[in-house]
Amino acid sequence: MLKDMFKKKIKYASIPSEHAKQDVPEGIMTKCPGCKKIMYTKELIKNSKVCLNCGHHHQMNAVERIKSLIDEHTFTEYDKEMVSQNPLNFPGYMEKVEKDRKKTNQNEAVVTGEGTINGNPTVVAIMDASFRMGSMGSVVGEKITRAIEQANEKGLPFIIFTASGGARMQEGVLSLMQMAKTSSALKLFSNNRGLIISIMTHPTTGGVSASFASLGDYNFAEPKALIGFAGRRIIEQTIREELPEDFQTAEFLLKHGQLDAVIHRHELKNTLSNILDIHRNGVGKTW
Repeated sequence: MLKDMFKKKIKYASIPSEHAKQDVPEGIMTKCPGCKKIMYTKELIKNSKVCLNCGHHHQMNAVERIKSLIDEHTFTEYDKEMVSQNPLNFPGYMEKVEKDRKKTNQNEAVVTGEGTINGNPTVVAIMDASFRMGSMGSVVGEKITRAIEQANEKGLPFIIFTASGGARMQEGVLSLMQMAKTSSALKLFSNNRGLIISIMTHPTTGGVSASFASLGDYNFAEPKALIGFAGRRIIEQTIREELPEDFQTAEFLLKHGQLDAVIHRHELKNTLSNILDIHRNGVGKTW
């Protein structure tokens, strides 16, 4: 009899916990992939999506990045209505793009425009990994190129935040052409003494890392961001060697001279502001 009573207690005790999980609204809590700690999503967002326990930098979408970086009410977006087509008639491509439009409330994987950072005017391009993994298709390349041209025309610095899985395979060679197009635009801008600042966020890979992401006068990254061209496994199979554990992280690249600095998200706005101040008041082009 006593055994049966205890069994019933154990049985019933498990029921409320299952119901409690179901009652928690989706998205109210976030589990950190770094330290596995569970925290309120609202608190995480308030802390610029940096884990309050271990400092892990969670991915930010383009809107969150703009809010954290650009002075309030100063941002003007470029080419907002530009949307992708399906030049190769790739099966299911437009359906996937439309799904991401609804999910992110953005038309493409990059947001471009101009605004001020602590009063310093600048043109920005911010890639969004939540839209098709930030992949670079024709529209992404065109929007970035147009933003560079606007910076050139207005004599403003150009800042780009990269986050991408690489070229968009559904657009074939047209997506690969964006590497050359954006790089050429940056070269012309640089020839006119334009200031280019690149901030690589997690992940910056493939054709994006091999083109405009690495062409800044200043090349920065956020802590522990994955940055590279080919995947780790492919490289290990090709060279038949085991790579270091921190290979393709921002810290590894900094150690080997491929980055100028790894900057914590809380320090980024002031760092960019200081650089813009120096160039604005220095010997070079003023804006």
